[in-house]
Amino acid sequence: MKFPYILLLATSFLISAPTAFAEEQWGYSGNISPEYWGNISPKFTECKQGKSQSPVNIIQTTKLHTQHLTFHYQLTTEHIVNNTHTVQVIVNSDKDYLIFHNKKYYLKQFHFHTPSEHHIHGIAYPLEIHFVHANKDGHLLVLAVMAEEGMKKNPELEKAWNVVSPQPNKEEVMTKPFNINNFLPKDTSYFHYTGSLTTPPCLEDVTWIVLKQPVQVSEDQVDRFETLMQHDNNRHVQPLNGRKVDED
Repeated sequence: MKFPYILLLATSFLISAPTAFAEEQWGYSGNISPEYWGNISPKFTECKQGKSQSPVNIIQTTKLHTQHLTFHYQLTTEHIVNNTHTVQVIVNSDKDYLIFHNKKYYLKQFHFHTPSEHHIHGIAYPLEIHFVHANKDGHLLVLAVMAEEGMKKNPELEKAWNVVSPQPNKEEVMTKPFNINNFLPKDTSYFHYTGSLTTPPCLEDVTWIVLKQPVQVSEDQVDRFETLMQHDNNRHVQPLNGRKVDED
């Protein structure tokens, strides 16, 4: 059964990184940067051999006529950690989920990339947020939200940056609850395609939803994340290899 296997590997890696696959060191620079991931370990072969990899540059799309996406996020208090690859917020509630094509996907964690991994019509954004979900069958769905720089700070992002420790792998408890809805734009129209995790082991059969409209964050908030990471943490766009991208 492939989906439960993917869920076991993907969620254990994404939620507990960098302890999972600890013997295989990967990163974003030098000889462990994305172009070398597939050579680091046999477990990472999909990073170089996979034909449905993410992220992608979204250019040509097929228009849908109905929206099949609804959000059900509540105020939650979570844990946050700088795992050296990203800043990750771990969600331990079954009350945060979305519904896509009548299937419920529970939010497991969310994390950040700078600059954005996905491109929309060739355009990259300063920041991209990935909300990683899984349904009861073990299928993964990642919601990607782009962030552009504006005059106002994003209140939820500010909560995260005020709590996360610069010390790697030191987990902190959020003192104020997150309103995840504040990470979403008012217009939640989207692109949809089938891809992979954007980090090792680059497992495929992942449903991607990329919102068309960005949210706003301040330049200072982007700078704080860049300072915390001390490097870009994005994978370059991958070939579509004939895959179709839908839009609502």
